[in-house]
Amino acid sequence: MKKPKFVIFLHGGTYDKLHQAATIGLTAAAMGKEVYVFLMFWAIKKLASGEIDTIDFPPAYAAHAGEVARAMTEKKAPKISEMFAEAKQVGSFKLIACSAGLEYMSVKYEDLASKVDDVLGLPLILNLAADAENTLFI
Repeated sequence: MKKPKFVIFLHGGTYDKLHQAATIGLTAAAMGKEVYVFLMFWAIKKLASGEIDTIDFPPAYAAHAGEVARAMTEKKAPKISEMFAEAKQVGSFKLIACSAGLEYMSVKYEDLASKVDDVLGLPLILNLAADAENTLFI
């Protein structure tokens, strides 16, 4: 029997969005789902820059950002990179970057290739996502 597919389109690059994608993706992989995280725009930029584990929040949450960042550190919340690695160990989990996103965000393929499982165009991404049991946009 084929594993149910779980798809996350990850557009945002702030810590709150990256953390949600990582925790949801890890949990879905541990539950036996075939997980695809499709990186778009800001998520591509953040991963390529090597700042995937930097705790930052959108300006709208600035009043509470320091408090939340301290709590995450004190409670030893796992790093996003660690959750992505663990998801690959516990189940089927793929990070795939959108090729157009690399161009739009001025990211060179060489800066991202070792950090993702693949770089694909949107038509192939949509084909992979077509029969997903769950699809999220974060």
